[in-house]
Amino acid sequence: MKKQFVLLAMTVMPFIVQAAVTSEEAAKLGKELTALGAEAAGNQAGTIPAWTGGFTSTAAARIVGRRPDPFAADKPLYTVTAANAGEHDQQLTDGLRAMFKRYPDFKINVYQTRRTAAAPAFVYENTRLNATRAALNNDVLTGAYGGIPFPIPKSGAEAMWNAVLNWNGTAYRWDVTGYLVTADGKPVLTVDAKADVNRPYYQEGGDRAAFEKQGGVHFEAKIVNTGPPIRAGEAFMNKINTDSSRDEAWVYLTGQRRVRKLPNACCDTPTPQTAGVMTFDEQLVFSGRLDRFDWKLVGKEEKLIPYNTNRLNVPKRDADVIGKNFINPDHVRWELHRVWVVEATLRPGQRHQMPRSRYYLDEDTWVAVLADRWDARGNLWRTLTQYPLVMPDVPATAPVTFDMHDLVSGSWFVNGLMNGKAAQTVFVPKFSDSNFQPDTLAAEAVR
Repeated sequence: MKKQFVLLAMTVMPFIVQAAVTSEEAAKLGKELTALGAEAAGNQAGTIPAWTGGFTSTAAARIVGRRPDPFAADKPLYTVTAANAGEHDQQLTDGLRAMFKRYPDFKINVYQTRRTAAAPAFVYENTRLNATRAALNNDVLTGAYGGIPFPIPKSGAEAMWNAVLNWNGTAYRWDVTGYLVTADGKPVLTVDAKADVNRPYYQEGGDRAAFEKQGGVHFEAKIVNTGPPIRAGEAFMNKINTDSSRDEAWVYLTGQRRVRKLPNACCDTPTPQTAGVMTFDEQLVFSGRLDRFDWKLVGKEEKLIPYNTNRLNVPKRDADVIGKNFINPDHVRWELHRVWVVEATLRPGQRHQMPRSRYYLDEDTWVAVLADRWDARGNLWRTLTQYPLVMPDVPATAPVTFDMHDLVSGSWFVNGLMNGKAAQTVFVPKFSDSNFQPDTLAAEAVR
């Protein structure tokens, strides 16, 4: 009878996944594994060094102006071009191979690998606790707080939750621009916006039970457009939940002069922040719901990825970094790192215009640095990139800028540029809860 009950439970609850890490496995964190779950040792070839604590700073104050490049003196070790890409094939993604094939002048300047990833002590401690307490229940994250939820992942879904909840600060302000670049190389400003961001999941000294009791909102943002003129005054707000079915978003349009709740700010719905050329789940490479796809944890590979890309923000004009077909390669630093590879295939009964995707997650930070997406006919359609900055004052290595290349049309989109801004990613104390209410959105937008 007991055996029959167990079999019945397995039948009616097919998607329940419990944390699969034992206390013995969790004990590896901070030893052979870093505090966030990466392999602490370098690779056998010596081209990836050991992690020795990351790149941190004892500076008491946050950087409030332009963020410097701490590795400005570094020179490229070598450059990958269309002519020699075959020699580096194993370290390239399908999307990068396609970029070399489509654009003969595309190149990757590869620098010394620097494992700069770091986080505060409370993030390390919470990550250790999460290893044995976090769980997925029908795609809903439970039991996690204040750190990477699954530092020793056993499934693709667990790895993707790590990417969603990568450490990049508790609260901050962005002042950024975004451009659609047409197939013939003409940049069109589509957004010039200021954003306030809270991450309730990462409140130091917070309580996991209280976080879950308050609804499980792990990310909340308020974005107000200051340009271009046709979009000035528009505003957008979203609240992202550990239960994705409870995600919410609102928009204020100047022509309507009212705040409206968006019915489907999810997945393959085009997002207004990118003039409709990118979908909601492509923001920051991945910011979607997990319940549309089945997720396969392929394993780890060594890949060339953008990393420590502070030099991208050194030029003082957006025009200095926006090329005809891609960001000016001379301003982008690439390094060899180990990444987790996760494949997504559309779940039966679901719909999405890109039914297959592959994501590359940096093992040290869990940031989704690269992704490729295929259309329903199996053709590679889009490739996406994030550009992590090293921010030793936080400490963190995390991105703001990201782009998407449409390999079919030849157009591309870049968002999160800060070159023309006086301040680049300002970290602040936690915003008040009232800052992320629909009434506040209406008050700050232009009527």
